[in-house]
Amino acid sequence: MMTTKISETLQKVRDVNPLVHNITNVVVTNFTANGLLSLGASPVMAYAAEEVADMAKIAGALVLNIGTLNPIEVESMIIAGKSANESGVPVILDPVGAGATDYRTATAKKIMAEVDINVIRGNVAEVANVAGERWEIKGVDAGDAEGNVVELAISTAKKLQTLVAITGKDDVISDGKTTYIGHNGHPMLTKVTGTGCLLTSVIGAFAAVEKDLMLASLAAVTFYGVAAERAAGKTVDKGPGSFQIEFLNQLSMTSSVDIEQYSSVTKIE
Repeated sequence: MMTTKISETLQKVRDVNPLVHNITNVVVTNFTANGLLSLGASPVMAYAAEEVADMAKIAGALVLNIGTLNPIEVESMIIAGKSANESGVPVILDPVGAGATDYRTATAKKIMAEVDINVIRGNVAEVANVAGERWEIKGVDAGDAEGNVVELAISTAKKLQTLVAITGKDDVISDGKTTYIGHNGHPMLTKVTGTGCLLTSVIGAFAAVEKDLMLASLAAVTFYGVAAERAAGKTVDKGPGSFQIEFLNQLSMTSSVDIEQYSSVTKIE
């Protein structure tokens, strides 16, 4: 049963304490590190071109996040990505804000051209734009344009030959052949900056311990959504500041038993 596999994968993350190498953005660095620590993973933020290849090859996963772009870090991302590829380390890309500017879109495509990406995690607008589809985006947030998210996930996975996780009100995970929808989560996640970026790194933690990247990605987004629901329930009427702190607590406290009880996943046939 998928729910049992998800809960077992969560426990595996906590047992292994995988090293997750993040080249991420300045807005979310602290939150990402604390979120991974709360989960039970071991974060490292290494950006210098002189060391990223060495760090990537010893990590359990490499996360590349283009949220605050500059040419120096893009070079480091590509060096790290190639090293991870050579060492069999999964690479997860978060194309933050792709579609907002030509530079962001071109940078995401450059990384994908030079590095074998195992998982792309983004909102619907970001994923659409890296796939060459038109979708409205405002800053780094998805716009309200209409479209079939499931079809986009499937077509993008096929086109880019990678696993795609489109997160939003519902989360769609597809490898082009098999597709799941995760129904867990809470609107309060949109009131705290960096929750999407942290989710990408959480997918990295799960991918570090589970070779089945579909299971790893589905387990990560399901766990994350359940933790968010629990945090929101404990901070009703207290606002996003209290939610953020409680969310970190729930990343630590949400258990396999909670996953078994509260996870909601649908397989698309």
